[in-house]
Amino acid sequence: MDVLTPAEQVRYSRHLLIPEIGESGQLRLKNASVLLIGTGGLGSPAALYLAAAGIGKLGLVDPDTVDLSNLQRQLLHCDSTIGKSKLDSAAARLRETNPHLELELHPVRFTPENAISIAEKYDIIIDGSDNFPTRFLSNDTAFFLKKPLVYGAIHRFDGQMTVFAPHLGGPCYRCLLPEIPRSGAVPNCAEAGVLGVLPGMIGTLQAMEAIKLILGIGETPIGKLLIYDALRTSFRSLKLSRDPACRLCGEKPTITSVLNSETTANPSCQITDSTMQTITAAELKDRLDSGNLNALLIDVREEAEWQVVNIPQAKLVPLQTIPSHAPNLPKDVEIIIHCKAGMRSARACEYLMSIGFENVTNVEGGMDAFQKL
Repeated sequence: MDVLTPAEQVRYSRHLLIPEIGESGQLRLKNASVLLIGTGGLGSPAALYLAAAGIGKLGLVDPDTVDLSNLQRQLLHCDSTIGKSKLDSAAARLRETNPHLELELHPVRFTPENAISIAEKYDIIIDGSDNFPTRFLSNDTAFFLKKPLVYGAIHRFDGQMTVFAPHLGGPCYRCLLPEIPRSGAVPNCAEAGVLGVLPGMIGTLQAMEAIKLILGIGETPIGKLLIYDALRTSFRSLKLSRDPACRLCGEKPTITSVLNSETTANPSCQITDSTMQTITAAELKDRLDSGNLNALLIDVREEAEWQVVNIPQAKLVPLQTIPSHAPNLPKDVEIIIHCKAGMRSARACEYLMSIGFENVTNVEGGMDAFQKL
């Protein structure tokens, strides 16, 4: 496509006035394609601004449905789309934003089995995921396909963003994080929380860098990690160097495909310990309703979370206080532990098991799952 239609010339008129863009730059945007992994907190602003900017083709990967808890930050979605496919919700919103946009929807989880076939036809990959296995997978996929990866991550009031592009001389994600953190060591936003506007900041920066890459303008943060602190209203950057010992892009790589231990790890927030007893929220509710709990029920969330909603039969013991409470906990009865989504409670179970407790049980899905019953 080597011309802009009259309608496009009007739509993008403010771009056409910028010397660094002009009509030739707008045509580059029109002929470009971007793959966006995730249509949640980061993916929402990135997708909206890419669509508005005139990206020709946008691929969206997301297997999930819209949940009420998403709406505080995921602006592609709204009340009327709760329970519906995120991709259907996103597509409707994006087509309203720009009817010229070509959308390709991939209603699947991004996995080592489909990553290459999905990503190979796009110019740039944007990672809007919220778990480490998918981040490693998007990184490895971009590396093997020699495509830039625009990375973003958020946590409470902090965000970070960079571009990984070893084929352009920069480091890869594995140079920043060589190995996947131990399961449960780093909470996701479902456990730790996130300020709703924060992903708007980081996702918009991701869209900006994708547009700059397509246009070939400005300085791309290859080899530089941008860190945003919302509480202090500050930006700072850290230099990222390519790691000669990196297992993927280093001098003697040992990773030869997207199928590896990091990309196949469990993406959920659960700790996968085969020796840990678990119970579903429905099973817990049945025991509570029947008056036949026969266990000590412990809630390891924080006081503020407890005040919002709690199970009356539960005892509040915040996770960080478990070691001090442990000597006073009974070993002759079952201890059932829950939190918000199942991660902190799994860590509490793991700790108690490590000091000799044999009958501890984790509630899968935690209070989130319990409230849906």
